[in-house]
Amino acid sequence: MTDLTELTALELLDGYRRGSFSPVDATRAALRTIDELDGAVNAFVSVDHEQALQAAAESEKRWHAGEPLGPGDGVPTSIKDIFYTRGWPTLRGTRLIEANRPWEEDAPCVARLRETGAVLLGKTTTPEFAWKGVTDSLRHGSTGNPWGADLTSGGSSGGSATAVGMGMGPWSVGTDGGGSVRIPAAFTGTVAIKPTYGLIPMFPASPFGTLAHAGPMTRTVADAALLLDIITGFDSRDWSALPTPTWSFLEELEGGVGGLRIAFSPTLGFGQNDPEIERLVRRAAERFVELGAVVEEVDPGIQDPVEAFHTLWFAGAAKVLEGYGPGAMDEVDPGLRRSIEEQGEISASDFLDATAVRMDLGVTMGRFHETYDLLLTPTLPIPAFPRGQDAPEGWHSPNWTSWTPYTYPFNMTQQPAVSVPCGLTGAGLPAGLQIIGPRHADRMVLRAAQAYEQATAWGTQPPARAVVSGG
Repeated sequence: MTDLTELTALELLDGYRRGSFSPVDATRAALRTIDELDGAVNAFVSVDHEQALQAAAESEKRWHAGEPLGPGDGVPTSIKDIFYTRGWPTLRGTRLIEANRPWEEDAPCVARLRETGAVLLGKTTTPEFAWKGVTDSLRHGSTGNPWGADLTSGGSSGGSATAVGMGMGPWSVGTDGGGSVRIPAAFTGTVAIKPTYGLIPMFPASPFGTLAHAGPMTRTVADAALLLDIITGFDSRDWSALPTPTWSFLEELEGGVGGLRIAFSPTLGFGQNDPEIERLVRRAAERFVELGAVVEEVDPGIQDPVEAFHTLWFAGAAKVLEGYGPGAMDEVDPGLRRSIEEQGEISASDFLDATAVRMDLGVTMGRFHETYDLLLTPTLPIPAFPRGQDAPEGWHSPNWTSWTPYTYPFNMTQQPAVSVPCGLTGAGLPAGLQIIGPRHADRMVLRAAQAYEQATAWGTQPPARAVVSGG
């Protein structure tokens, strides 16, 4: 008998179309997996069994009538607890937000998912206000990894990555302000894309401003493309939203990478990798040569923009806490408080200086992509470390940016970047390959990711299941 939790969204939709099984069957399977396994990994902050099964039953009727609402009708879906979701609290991992208040509005991506008939299962875990690269909070605790519940899932969209990676629904929507869909994708052996800024509208606006993107989180590139088709589109509530695409990302996945000029930079010129991660990513770059691309090992000529990123990032974090009154700093994650205090007073001049660094970085990458169609890097320089820590034991810095040097630069430039699995370390932990393109080249990035996935076994892997209980 088919285990429906092992199927992709596209495989579920095909089964609905053929009548092999129904949205109710798939939703029950996802909910059963959540009930059985989420106690070990803490991927969800809330699950609404009744609403999910009701939505699945309505979807089943539409499929029986041959009238699905859209391309995601009946797919079990989770939502990071950063996005407004009508009828459910959006607590953002903080004790500062009261659950008992009206919740009457959907974020744009949630509205698009409802319009397509997706079955919303519940909200997934996030660190407080999505501020860091692992997923734990004083309100909801820590989140484990499908490859071992005692390991971190990464973050800040760690709950979504773990849910997807364990078969608790085939896809989720996360946010990415400095790597927050790509970091957990790399740690959990899943797929995530941070599209060009503005392609997925955001409302309310993120406190981290134009660093923050929304992004699909899936187990396959094709599912990511389909989910991107669903949740893109202009929304007047986002002043920076791009026009609705006139193409389908899913329909333009094929075509391969033959003839593309691809740069491979294992460190961006300033990082340092675990030897096993470097070996796996180098092997992935070699696969692109086999697929017909012209690959050259070259750095893009940038310096680490971490100080400018910190200025922009923690200015946003401090501002969001300001709205909760003078006692808010005493109620939040100690790491968040420490980081804001260490950053100190940020003047308008400091902010503009950081913005200038950001603009220069964008110019450099724009020129780089005049020569190279794509850039390959590791997603992360290390595999997953133990759960409940902000950084690996004995690491040189407690800052999450110290072990994510390859993700946040591309939030500053707003370029599309996808993370795809590229193998396992000797300890059996996933590594991620990051594929980056120039702004608005999302289709090319996805096409390259699809070509790589099809040349490996990752697209056919069943979900991982955590077997080690974590704290």
